Amino acid sequence: MYLFKKLRWFLKEEKKEYIIAIASLIIVSILNLVPPIIIGNVIDAVNDKNLSKEDLLWNVGLLLLSALSMYYLRYIWRLNLFGAASRLGQKLRFKLYRHFTKMSPSFYQKYRTGDLMAHATNDINAVTQTAGAGVMSAVDASITALVTLITMFFMISWKLTLLVIIPLPLLAFATNRIGKKIHDAFKQSQASFSDLNNNVQEAVTGMKVTKSFVYGQDEIEKFNINNDYNYMRNIKTMKYDVLFAPVIVAFVGLCYLISLAIGGYFVSKSEMTVGNLVTFITYLDMLIWPLLAMGFLFNVIQRGNASYERIEKLLEEVSDVDPNENSKLEVFNGKLTYNIENFSYQDDNTVLSNVNFSIEKGQTLGIVGPTGSGKTSLLRLLLRERDVNKGYIRLNNKNIEDYKLSKLRSLIAYVPQDQILFSTSIMDNIKFANTSISEEEVFEAAKLSGIYKDILDMPESFGTLVGERGVSLSGGQKQRIAIARALVMNPEILILDDSLSAVDAKTEDLILNNLAKLRAGKTNIITAHRLSSVVNADLIIVMSNGRILEKGRHEDLLANKSWYYETYNKQQIENILEGGNDND
Repeated sequence: MYLFKKLRWFLKEEKKEYIIAIASLIIVSILNLVPPIIIGNVIDAVNDKNLSKEDLLWNVGLLLLSALSMYYLRYIWRLNLFGAASRLGQKLRFKLYRHFTKMSPSFYQKYRTGDLMAHATNDINAVTQTAGAGVMSAVDASITALVTLITMFFMISWKLTLLVIIPLPLLAFATNRIGKKIHDAFKQSQASFSDLNNNVQEAVTGMKVTKSFVYGQDEIEKFNINNDYNYMRNIKTMKYDVLFAPVIVAFVGLCYLISLAIGGYFVSKSEMTVGNLVTFITYLDMLIWPLLAMGFLFNVIQRGNASYERIEKLLEEVSDVDPNENSKLEVFNGKLTYNIENFSYQDDNTVLSNVNFSIEKGQTLGIVGPTGSGKTSLLRLLLRERDVNKGYIRLNNKNIEDYKLSKLRSLIAYVPQDQILFSTSIMDNIKFANTSISEEEVFEAAKLSGIYKDILDMPESFGTLVGERGVSLSGGQKQRIAIARALVMNPEILILDDSLSAVDAKTEDLILNNLAKLRAGKTNIITAHRLSSVVNADLIIVMSNGRILEKGRHEDLLANKSWYYETYNKQQIENILEGGNDND
């Protein structure tokens, strides 16, 4: 009953549908009693040789009427009950998906993609099975068993009924023990399915890397191990699952033996008629379904409990970033100020410390430094993927944590180094943030990002499908499409996180010149390993080990003759050598 208590909110919402379904089930259970009574009466009439043609037709008519009534009512309860269960699946999937969208990156570090997919598919299916087939089994089995036993007790033989139900408490004990075993086994099998699902997802996503490293056989062996383990977990669950029917049949067989032996004795003593004994055995046969249904119910409920526990665990996760949904503060672009005394991720290792700088609205900030110096962390803090541990970031003289998160992010367009493109057309990918824009605006954004001519050379032009995660495109093409997607937003703050790394120097110059013309009065933030991307920035900061090593304009940093000076000269020499090689 744990699961039904947890689903009380849904049962209240679908109260009408469940009442109609349960009422229909009850009537069907009562109508099921009619055919055995009619058959018993006809047998007794034949045995007494007083069955008339009119009586036979009347009884056949009653049988036909009860059959048609049950057919219609079964349609009604299935429509309402299984329809409601399907809506539960719809609601749970929506709750999970909405919850996923609210979670911070730390959530996705804790849970793998395969795990989340398993929760949204297998676990929800197990819960909806309980709300549909489980409810049906609970109501139909209990009502059918109750009305059948009452009829057997009061209308046929109370003595024989009491004797026949003696094995039933033992059956309930046995099925309860098996049900607990199924709960534990199913929980383990669902966890192993999550691992297998994640294995497949990672393998398919990284197939190109796997092949390039000739690691295919190792991946196959890894999958085989996970697949075998999942198979063994499912077999263990099935071993307990298949025990239900044999146990129930064994106890029902014992009930048959009692009814035939004792019932035959009662007939010989004229305490029962042959027709009554046939009716009694027919009712006993009708009890097989409730007993099997109870076994099925135990199975379904234990599976549903295990799955709902897993779903609840996800829904109870709280984002470590407060979205500040109640904030009434309006968000405007303005002066951007960083004053970070300390920031670290969950491992407590300091990532940023003593980072202080500011830029005015409409200026361009360049962030450079070696790999792992904290460049991307600075951007994630502005996007509030994480919050500063000690210190603050202010926009327009207000702490960004005081703004409503969705409003803050509406000012910003972020282009990461590793772009995510969707399995649709180039046109749809560029229009992703604003589907209402015209094709002309898409074309203009593509020209500004230097990808327009490349797209025209593709088989379907802007209708070309990019494949999953843009698999059909080169790294430079993906970066430029992502930049075009950001530009159509016309954001107040544009962030390019090393997103020019895969384009050549000529294309880089084209994009940066276009941005300078297009985005006058709007803020740009560019992180880069190639210093040519930031030479025209209003402020350049050099990060090293989470601290600011240098800051100033391009000319100031060259005059310092420190890391920036050395790296810039080195890259200039490399560019000259590469240019010379091209001319050879």
